[in-house]
Amino acid sequence: MKAFKTIYERAASRKGGEENLRSLLATVKGNDAVAKLADDRVLSVISERVFAAGFVWRVIAEKWPDFEEAFLGFEPRRLLFQPEDFWHDLVSDRRIVRNPQKIRAVRENAAFVERVSKEHGGFGKFLAGWPKDDQVGLMAFLGKGGSRLGGNTGQYVLRWLGWDGFVISHDVVLALRDAGLEIGENPASRKDLAAIQMQMNIWVAETGLPYTHLSRILSLSIGENYDLERLKARMGGGE
Repeated sequence: MKAFKTIYERAASRKGGEENLRSLLATVKGNDAVAKLADDRVLSVISERVFAAGFVWRVIAEKWPDFEEAFLGFEPRRLLFQPEDFWHDLVSDRRIVRNPQKIRAVRENAAFVERVSKEHGGFGKFLAGWPKDDQVGLMAFLGKGGSRLGGNTGQYVLRWLGWDGFVISHDVVLALRDAGLEIGENPASRKDLAAIQMQMNIWVAETGLPYTHLSRILSLSIGENYDLERLKARMGGGE
């Protein structure tokens, strides 16, 4: 495997120097901030990422205030008390993207967030207590317990919530394979995911960088070399 220093240097060179590269690395929230996340904000982020999956993210972001209104501020308990008519009417509500499956996922994820919150004193506290060197385990938990939270959606949920983790995007996979990691082009097996987790853990120990920054630097080191302004506009999201 290549040392991460080599990958870092290549990313810096592609972006015109270390200062430019560092400007593309988002601030990583600490566990204290994650632990303080209110359940309604957790459910809002989960729901936004579910609706954005396979859709134009910008459109979802622009409409999100209307989603907040339609879904009662994403307060899990309040949503779970709503009658069937409430959910039925949302399918024809022009304030939101009227996807029945994703609307149903909000309801199911409200129950998921509420269940985890009751057990841990808040969903944010649950996330803050999960070991950072086992993101793959957390991804599996989200995929099994939540609705439509498998694959990259769960990873983006963690990123938007501020949990320090990596995103296995196309460019990140390219960079990992280029560095010598033996994984498939579309790594989804337990073996591939375990290999990615282990290598990320090694690089965290080697560099002292957070997982979020490692992931971002990997993505910037390979693939199409987008300009700084376009990349900065996407800093709230994935790689």
